[in-house]
Amino acid sequence: MKIATYNVNGVNGRLPVLLRWLDLAAPDIVCLQELKAPQENFPEKAIKDAGYQAVWHGQSRWNGVAILSRVGDIHETRRGLPGDPEDVQSRYIEAAVNGVLVAGLYLPNGNPRPGPKFDFKLRWFERLRLHLASLIDLDAPVIVAGDYNVMPADLDVYAPERWRDDALFAPEVRAAYQTLLNQGWSDAIRQLHPDDIIYSFWKYWRGAFERNAGLRIDHLLLNPVAARMLKAAEVDTVPRGWERTSDHAPVVITLDQSGEVR
Repeated sequence: MKIATYNVNGVNGRLPVLLRWLDLAAPDIVCLQELKAPQENFPEKAIKDAGYQAVWHGQSRWNGVAILSRVGDIHETRRGLPGDPEDVQSRYIEAAVNGVLVAGLYLPNGNPRPGPKFDFKLRWFERLRLHLASLIDLDAPVIVAGDYNVMPADLDVYAPERWRDDALFAPEVRAAYQTLLNQGWSDAIRQLHPDDIIYSFWKYWRGAFERNAGLRIDHLLLNPVAARMLKAAEVDTVPRGWERTSDHAPVVITLDQSGEVR
């Protein structure tokens, strides 16, 4: 089973890119972020015509997350992260699909730092940690996929010295990500590629993609059951090179559900 996360940076504006990639890569389950579309404007028909069911949590202009499936019904289990009833931002959706529990998230950016947005990011991270504590020991594969807006280590950022004061690379944010790993979650890319330079985001300007001056901020975290099934993990850089594309590239993992392969 191929499971992907893809920050599309506007699902309607980038719809041709998304549909082209779905046809080319044929992922089984996809978590999308930054829909930038209200609930009623999600392109459900186009996605369905491409062979995918979908559930989504939209929001006008900003945020928005979705889960797509071509391998069975999507049974939504949660919409929105618990812990703050005043948080109305569309950043978390969770569903069971074909024997796998999939959570899709778009973690707050947090800039400028310091400030209210950075404080909100840290609070959101803590709410995520508390919720994931209830999922880590499930006797089924659990995948928590999305744009985490954090580079976990120097290896995950081009020219790390330029990012020391940024909310995506702040010590508090990196520590918050580490608490998820300490909880027992496995970073799929680092499980199979512990020392490789791998990025999932490149700015649009100064030839960042062509120079591979990027960041790794899109992650798939696996509970122990899923981690034992992990067969492959990679960033699909092909669509990043297309015209009118997202500044992110899809991150794709393959699980062997026939048995625990690792």
